[in-house]
Parts: sequence; structure tokens; C-alpha cells
Amino acid sequence: MSTPEHNSETGKGGLLDSVKNLLATLLAMGQTRLELLSTELEEERGRLTSMLMWTLIAFFFAALAVVLFTLLMVIIFWDSNRLLAIGIMMGVFVAGTGIAWRIAYNISRSKPRLFSATTTELAKDCEQLRASDEQ
Repeated sequence: MSTPEHNSETGKGGLLDSVKNLLATLLAMGQTRLELLSTELEEERGRLTSMLMWTLIAFFFAALAVVLFTLLMVIIFWDSNRLLAIGIMMGVFVAGTGIAWRIAYNISRSKPRLFSATTTELAKDCEQLRASDEQ
């Protein structure tokens, strides 16, 4: 037969164990979310580094192509309409610049929100904690 003193000690131990288990679970969830955040940061850094590298390469080749193409057009029209050729080439390049900037703007706006997976998981955790509190 158990005594009331034994039951109160078991109750205290049970409550203490529950608190310890809850803290351990919360710490494990926090660690998992921090690891996920770290992974997302690494992926974003890699994506930005790659995008920057390819953008610089594209700018280099585009600039070289623009200079050579303009030079070619001026040489072709040297005797007849060299100023018109230069003016048309400038208009084409200005239009191309506008289109390229608009495309770059659309790409920057369409990327997924930073840390979206982490915030989704944290929202799920909150919902689960609320659901367990209601029970």
C-alpha cells in the first residue's frame, strides 16, 4: 500500500519529469529550427554568389559585344551615314538596357521569401503546442 507521502513525492517527480521532457523537446525543436535556418542561409549565400559570378561574366561579354558591334556598324556606314548608324546603335542599346533591368527586377521580385521553410516549421510547432495545451 502506498502512503500519501509516497504519492506526493511521485507527483512531484512526475511533474518535474514532465517539465524536463518539455524543456528537452523545446530545445530539440529549437536546435532543429536553427539547423534549418543555417541550411537556408548557406543555400541563399550559394545562390547569390553564383548569380553574382554569372552576372559579371554576362556583363563582360555583353560589353565586349556592344563595343565590337558598334565598331562594325560604324565601319560599314563610314562613308554614307556614320552618325545615323551610331545613333541607331545607341537607341538599340538603351532599349536593351531597359529590357534587361526590367527582367532583373522581375527575377528579384519572384524569388522565394528568405527563411520561408524555417517560418513554416515554426508556425507548425506553434500550432502543435497550442493543440497540446488544449488537451
